[in-house]
Amino acid sequence: MKKRPPAHGRGAPGNPDNRFDAVTREPDSECDPGDQAMPKTTFLHDTTKSFITYNDSPDLGMSAGINPYRGCEHGCVYCFARPTHEYLGMSSGLDFESRIMVKHQAPVILRKELASAKYRPQPLGLSGNTDPYQPAEQRFRLSRQCLAVLADFRNPVGIITKNRLVVRDLDILKALNAFGCVKVYLSITTLDPQLANLMEPRASTPADRLRAVRELSRAGIPVGVMLAPVIPGLTDEEIPAILEASAQAGAASARLIMVRLPYSVKDLFTAWLERHYPDRTSRILNRIKSVRNGRLNDPSFHNRLRGTGVHADQVHKIFTIYSKRYHLNRDSAPLTTAHFRKPSPQLMLFGDKL
Repeated sequence: MKKRPPAHGRGAPGNPDNRFDAVTREPDSECDPGDQAMPKTTFLHDTTKSFITYNDSPDLGMSAGINPYRGCEHGCVYCFARPTHEYLGMSSGLDFESRIMVKHQAPVILRKELASAKYRPQPLGLSGNTDPYQPAEQRFRLSRQCLAVLADFRNPVGIITKNRLVVRDLDILKALNAFGCVKVYLSITTLDPQLANLMEPRASTPADRLRAVRELSRAGIPVGVMLAPVIPGLTDEEIPAILEASAQAGAASARLIMVRLPYSVKDLFTAWLERHYPDRTSRILNRIKSVRNGRLNDPSFHNRLRGTGVHADQVHKIFTIYSKRYHLNRDSAPLTTAHFRKPSPQLMLFGDKL
């Protein structure tokens, strides 16, 4: 991938080749890369016929999840989900953050799947892939509609987001919480607004995420923080400060995930480092390799989220010490399916009006 000036408000420096595509595309050598227009976000209709996805990963806390969107306008340069856009015939770079697939029928499909005789009540993750509260949600409100469906069925849900837009849905979150059916995690990678702006250009600022934690906590919603991802050599030194700020905002628990850079993400992230932190690039990449068995990505189960080696152990020890110091190891009661119900067919006829 040739180096190009970053598009304003975008995380990826360009569009790397799709690993499934036999054709390699090169930009016109006579065209000045600086003349490239910022790619505008386009929304494409996703015609998926099913919505709940299942996994058998031992690393994930939930074996089922939902997400109304594919691709994510937040543009986090390190995002492990970027390569999923390649299955759609697009690039993991700018395409991933500017060509968003929207599942307009998600609430309707979810209602049918929950009502099915084959469905077994279980906690659902919203979402383990792209962010359900990315900017598209302000326009399409699909995550809100899906939460309303879950509230009708009293089906538990765990939410992970980098966007304070989640507090918009406090009314539904409270309805779910009345039956022990919701937990929310705000993902906080750094407290440095400049670094966050470069690394996660369209996500909420660190201050706004902490503000969301505070609002959720005050509303009685079980809320925690995800230090996800921790980037050795770049953000790992912030662990104590992030945990302290999170505790002061009212978080009750914290989790940590080590950065992983699958497929083309490692090239995107390397190019991003060379542009913004050229004097630290080698050090950061070597630190990442030190927790990934000498590589930039280790996809093996049990290791891919935690990392391995001396430095990874040090990171987790620091995290454990400060989590205890700030009382962030007091997780709330587990999500429960005890109150799951199937609304009457008459009520289901009203559909989703939120």
